[in-house]
Amino acid sequence: MTASRNKAQAGGSGREPVLVDLALQGGGAHGAYTWGVLDRLLEESWLSYDGISGTSAGAMNATVMAHGLVKGGPRQAKIELERFWKKVSEAALLSPFRRGPLEILTGQWTLDYCPAFVAADMAARLFSPYTLNIGGGNPLYDILVDCVDFSALSNAGPKLFVTATNVRTGRGRVFRNAQMTPEVLLASACLPTMFQAVEIDGDPYWDGGFAGNPTMTPLVRECDSHDTILVSINPIERPGTPRTPMEIQNRLNEISFNSPLVKELRMAALLRRVADPGSGEGALWAKMRIHRVASEQALLGLGYSSKLLAEWAFFCMLREEGRRAAEVFLETHGNDVGVRSTLDIDRLIEES
Repeated sequence: MTASRNKAQAGGSGREPVLVDLALQGGGAHGAYTWGVLDRLLEESWLSYDGISGTSAGAMNATVMAHGLVKGGPRQAKIELERFWKKVSEAALLSPFRRGPLEILTGQWTLDYCPAFVAADMAARLFSPYTLNIGGGNPLYDILVDCVDFSALSNAGPKLFVTATNVRTGRGRVFRNAQMTPEVLLASACLPTMFQAVEIDGDPYWDGGFAGNPTMTPLVRECDSHDTILVSINPIERPGTPRTPMEIQNRLNEISFNSPLVKELRMAALLRRVADPGSGEGALWAKMRIHRVASEQALLGLGYSSKLLAEWAFFCMLREEGRRAAEVFLETHGNDVGVRSTLDIDRLIEES
């Protein structure tokens, strides 16, 4: 079957609806790439969304998308996602984290040479946010309050699963629809070197990427869908050996925030092999078909510093990369959704 025929069948109005889950990774400003993927998937009338698991920027994409679906369906979800990212860029207009003339001239999306970023990066090694960020505020709070009707998500829309890391226990906590607040989303995106821990129910929380990026298990245990589409941001593999301080820091960040996901997928692969396929946890994982939308080449060229770059032009570039990746996925694997897995998680066992 040709790619064009596959695409036509996948997007055709005559196709039976397929219930899917979404698993959205975090990655700061790189979350605009996920926005692009969602923007394209929301144009497919045959896709219906059961659960969405997200961490950090993935959690914000998940919640804003769910809000849009409740408010007015897929078309409104597209509008709400664009509105959210536009507001983030507008809030950063006065930010000192901006590219210099040379980076703009050469088309480099990096803050590696931005004096404010370099100073902040060095200061983070000497001072804590409890010293420098006296008020403990986060500019995303007001944006989230303005963009999301959290009360409407309590009993409507897709099931939401947002992960944050409990600082006291070191374990991840998954928050669901009725628990969703701006504080939960800020906790899921709380980088401990930049922001004070977010307190929820008396416990401090940091970025959920340390514990689950994103957490897959609730999608398997609590959702009716048997298909999960994973939208990954952090490259799992990167050629060569990092040598500069920035390259080393970037790769450490990627490995740290990919590790929980890789471990969970490896556990899933093992359960499929050893558990009783007729019942229990193994049966749930055996039924789950996993797909992945990724654009390794597009994101390989982006370093750690660009995760703090909030220029609208940067967001639009990432959105288009995300749309292209989703388009390739639909052309290549659109007909497989609802039928078979397209991500070979068994390879993770062989590599361990």
